Amino acid sequence: MENQELSREIAAVNEPIAEGARVTELVKEPIDTGHLVRIHIDREAYESPSLTTGEALYELAHIPAYRELFREVGGDHEDSLVPRDTTAIRLKQDDHFYSQKAVTILVNGEPYEETETRISFEQVVKLAYPVTPSGTCIEFTVTYRNGPPVNPRGSLTAGHSVKIKNRMIFDVTPTDRS
Repeated sequence: MENQELSREIAAVNEPIAEGARVTELVKEPIDTGHLVRIHIDREAYESPSLTTGEALYELAHIPAYRELFREVGGDHEDSLVPRDTTAIRLKQDDHFYSQKAVTILVNGEPYEETETRISFEQVVKLAYPVTPSGTCIEFTVTYRNGPPVNPRGSLTAGHSVKIKNRMIFDVTPTDRS
């Protein structure tokens, strides 16, 4: 019973802060969850224990299952992926996170902005050929390179999708099988 009450209290603390609200107005009773810090996820302010988990951050900001959460890192370093699990994460006051980031992919040399983390064979073909080339039996071959570590290069087939990253390159070739 005590764990359920603590979970409800933590959930209440982890709600977005209303504009102009003071943190003391949101917390009715002290909660022993460690030091609370203000963080920002997708430009919304939240209060969270300074020691938390990736799983808790995804839940806090209601990040859908198909999206990933990234922690902003300063300088020339790549932002770090927050795993959706129980890995411990230490937060600092005013840490910034985001779950959606537009990336530019190149399809047959043309740049396209994408906000999703995956793209399907059908979507890539539609970008390359908005109007299907004429022929009796047109088939497409899709290859890619410069992808993320999980799929740095390969080919994409109908009904499948791949994880994408900024500046990933797709080559789409139509063939008439008549």
